[in-house]
Amino acid sequence: MNTLLLDKHLAQTTPFPVGLEVSHAAGSYIYTKDGKKYLDMISGLSVSNLGHGNQAVKDAIHAQLEKYSHVMVYGEFGQDSVSDLAATLTGLLPNSLDTCYFVNSGTEAIEAAIKLARRSTGRSELIAFNGAYHGGSTGSLAISYNEEKKYAVRPLMPDVKFIELNKLESLEYITEKTAGVFLETIQGDAGIRIPDVAFLRALRKKCTETGTLLILDEIQAGMGRTGKFSAFEHYDVVPDILCLGKALGAGLPIGAMISGRALMEKFTHDPMLGHITTFGGNPVICAAANAGLKELLKDGIIASVETKGDYISSSLSAHPVVKEIRQKGLFIAIELESAEKVQQAFDYCLANGVITFWFLSCKNAFRIAPPLNITDEDLKHGVSVLKDALDSLA
Repeated sequence: MNTLLLDKHLAQTTPFPVGLEVSHAAGSYIYTKDGKKYLDMISGLSVSNLGHGNQAVKDAIHAQLEKYSHVMVYGEFGQDSVSDLAATLTGLLPNSLDTCYFVNSGTEAIEAAIKLARRSTGRSELIAFNGAYHGGSTGSLAISYNEEKKYAVRPLMPDVKFIELNKLESLEYITEKTAGVFLETIQGDAGIRIPDVAFLRALRKKCTETGTLLILDEIQAGMGRTGKFSAFEHYDVVPDILCLGKALGAGLPIGAMISGRALMEKFTHDPMLGHITTFGGNPVICAAANAGLKELLKDGIIASVETKGDYISSSLSAHPVVKEIRQKGLFIAIELESAEKVQQAFDYCLANGVITFWFLSCKNAFRIAPPLNITDEDLKHGVSVLKDALDSLA
C-alpha cells in the first residue's frame, strides 16, 4: 500500500484507495515511482480532457505566474486572464449565456446556481432527478439523489423534490412554486443516463411556462466530452443557467456559473455582494483554462470524440459478460452483472496498466472517459486490455 496515502496527517476518503504513487504524467499516461506506466482511461474523472502536460497550458500558467498569482477577491480588480477566459468561453455558447461567474469547483458553481435561482424567482422549491449527482457540499448534496451519501449528515436543505428522468408525466411536478430544475445534461454518476430529446425539450418548455429556471449541470458532460462542446447542443435547447467545472481548468481547479446579464446582476444588489468568493477566477487558473479551451478547439479534437466513443462501444458491446453499454461520445458506462464483477474488471485493468473507475450510484457498471485527444494507438491498446479484462470474467 502507498505509504503516502496512509500518512497520519492526511485525511482519507476511503479505506481502500487505489494507491498508485504518482511520479509524473504525460499525454494519456500516468507514471508511478516504481517505473510503471498506466493508460488513463478516465481522465481524472473527466478532468484531463487534453491529457496530461499540455505545453500550451503550461506556458500560459508560467506566463501568468511571472506577472502575479493573486491580487484581490473576485470581481474587484480588472484582470486580463479572467476577462479573456470569459470572452473565449461565452463565445462558444448561445448568446443568452453571456455572463460568467468563476468559482473554485463545479460544486461551487451549483451552490451559486441554487442561490441565483431562489434570489431571482423569489421561490424556494428546487427539483432534481432520481440518480442526480451535483456535488458534495450540503446544498449540492441536497439536490443529489444517493441517500447513502446523505443520511449521515441530515438534515439537509429543505424544499427539494426528485422526479424521474425521461418520464413526461413527472414534469407535472414543476409549477409556479418551483425556483429551479437542476439536471445533468447527461447523468454521470448514475451510470451515464441519457435524456430523450423529446423529454429534454418538454422540460425546457415546462420551465418556460412556469417561470422556472432550467439549470444544466455540465460539470462532467461539458467541454467536448459528448462530442459537442456543450452537451445541450445535442438537444437544441438552451438552459437559463449553465454550470461547468472539471475539464474547464485544463487540470487546475475551477468552476463557472454562466447565465444572462440581467439574471446575473441579481447578485449585485439587495443584497450587494449576493455571492462572493476569494479565489474564484484566480488569474493563473483562468490563464490555464483559456489556453486549454483554445487547445481543445484545435485539430478536430471534439469532432473526433464520437468516432472514438463508438469504437469503444462497438468493440465491447457484444461481449457476453456485458449487460449494457451507455455512451455519449467519450462518456461511457459498461454495465456488468454485479459490483463484484466490476471490481474484478477494475483490478485486472489496473494490473495490466489501464486505469478505469466505478460510479458511486451505479455499482454494477464502470466508467470509461479517456482524454479526448487520446491517440488511435493508445485507444486500441486500452480497448485490448478491456477486452482481456472482460474475458477474464467469462
